[in-house]
Amino acid sequence: MRVIFMGTPEFSVPVLDALVTTGHEIPCVYCQPPRPAGRGKNERPSPVHSRALDLDLPVRTPASLRDPEAQAAFRTVNADVAVVVAYGLILPRAILEAPAHGCLNIHASLLPRWRGAAPIHRAIMAGDAQTGVCIMQMEAGLDTGPVLLRQATEIGAEETTAELHDRLSQLGARLIVDALSQINDLVAEPQPEAGVTYAEKIDKVEARVDWTRDAAEVDGLIRGLSPFPGAWTMDGDTRIKLLGSRVADGQGAAGTILNGPLRVACGEGAVELTRLQRAGKGVQDADTFLRGWPMPAGKQL
Repeated sequence: MRVIFMGTPEFSVPVLDALVTTGHEIPCVYCQPPRPAGRGKNERPSPVHSRALDLDLPVRTPASLRDPEAQAAFRTVNADVAVVVAYGLILPRAILEAPAHGCLNIHASLLPRWRGAAPIHRAIMAGDAQTGVCIMQMEAGLDTGPVLLRQATEIGAEETTAELHDRLSQLGARLIVDALSQINDLVAEPQPEAGVTYAEKIDKVEARVDWTRDAAEVDGLIRGLSPFPGAWTMDGDTRIKLLGSRVADGQGAAGTILNGPLRVACGEGAVELTRLQRAGKGVQDADTFLRGWPMPAGKQL
């Protein structure tokens, strides 16, 4: 098929690779414009942009698709379908309707749960037992379109957003290849009205751990915000980023270090911290971290 690919971050790259590997024609790749990055604030292309150049694919980086000229350029590609995954720009109706089969979105949740910007983070933070990927026929609303294919997967008890991100990216790549292979036979199922939730963009103000919450909530926050922005706590005047955890046995005053492995009491139960990072240091497992920064039982965070 003749496929316009639209994506920007690392999550989208395996999908582009899968489309190329399975022999689809990619006449052009759309991604967001390069952004200033690093100390020098030099413009840096996105992961999809870089990968497309490696594959010798034409890249387009319009700042908006609302412009009539941008829409006309999109139509002239005469695509069979557009595959959209974490692109980051609003697609006007003129874009949605241009390809013969419209625009298919790869969304990292089991719609209608977790529509919106941060479905992977929110699923872990909410303590969901499973999530998945949906191939959705895009329409004007925010992730409201009918679903063509879906596949669920369990969320591991200690899985972080980084780990789940990578798994869902690969799952989405496989699922879109399946969808395109049977596109004329798929039945679009409208999303139910019941069960709609929204995955709001992560705000850094959410990242400070409130140890008075129960252990499951604290654990979900730590894993859900790993690696970015990273949940954190204070040990005196030192900020410590918490990047891995598990629910553990134990009870005590909220925020108190307990005996045994690096366990911290919560409002109910405890969590064991497995990966941590001090400012200016690399990420360390708990044993390595404690050799350089002792946290004895009884210390209050």
